[in-house]
Amino acid sequence: MLGEHVRFLAKVNMAASEKLKNRLIEAIRSLATMPERYPFLEEEHIPSNKYHKLFVEKWFLILYQIRDDTVYVDYVVDCRQDYRFLL
Repeated sequence: MLGEHVRFLAKVNMAASEKLKNRLIEAIRSLATMPERYPFLEEEHIPSNKYHKLFVEKWFLILYQIRDDTVYVDYVVDCRQDYRFLL
């Protein structure tokens, strides 16, 4: 998903695409320290306390799970698009 967002933006603005890629990767890597610091996603059709949510820039949402000592990034979502498929 990260690659799709970066490739889409690269068609319009290569510099902005590189900046977005770096910012998303930086945010994901920051989860190595205290991944619990972000709140859980609370949605009706998603099990409680399953996904943590991390917003990046203005429009991107990273959904991830923590199992044991490992962080699993499951989704990188552009919130300007329809992402009801997650629900």
